[in-house]
Amino acid sequence: MVEIRIHGRGGQGSVTAAELVASAAFYDGQYSQGFPNFGVERRGAPVTAFVRIDDKFIRLRSQVYEPDYLIIQDPGLLENVDVFEGVKKEAVALINSEKPASEFKAPKGLKIKTIPATKLALKIIGQPIINTILLGAFAGLTGLIKLASVERAIKERFGDEEIIRKNIEAAKRGFELVKK
Repeated sequence: MVEIRIHGRGGQGSVTAAELVASAAFYDGQYSQGFPNFGVERRGAPVTAFVRIDDKFIRLRSQVYEPDYLIIQDPGLLENVDVFEGVKKEAVALINSEKPASEFKAPKGLKIKTIPATKLALKIIGQPIINTILLGAFAGLTGLIKLASVERAIKERFGDEEIIRKNIEAAKRGFELVKK
C-alpha cells in the first residue's frame, strides 16, 4: 500500500487534491481512499488530507502517519508545522516552491522535488489554485497514476468546460516539468 499526505492551507484545494489522486488511482484500476483531516478551519489555516492506493481492498481507515509521499502546497508550513513527522526513510516530498530542493532541511533519506506551482497557476488558471499542477507533477514524479486518469478525474470533478480546460492544461504542465 502507498500512503500520501497532503499539507496545505484552507482554500488551497488540499481536500480536492486528495480526492483527485484517489479518483485517478481508481480509474487506473487500483483501490484508493482520499479523505481530509480538518474541523472548522478557516481559510488559510493548516489542513491535512490523505490518500491511500493499493492493488487490493484497503481496510485501514486511520490518518496517514508514515507517508511514502508528501505533497506540500504551502512551503510556509515548513516553518510551523512538522510536515515531515513520521515520514518513511525513502519517502519523496513534492513542494510548491520556486526555491531549489537543496534549500529545504529534511530528514535523511527524504528526496525533495520542487515545482513553482503558484507561479504556473497564476499564468495558466489566473488564480493561485495549485492542486491540479501538483497532481500532474505527482503523476509524473511517481508513475503511481496515469496522466490520462488525472485528466478523467478533473473532467469528472469540475462541470465548467473552461475550468476543466485550464486545470487539464495545468496538470499537463506539472507533469511535463517533473519529467525534465
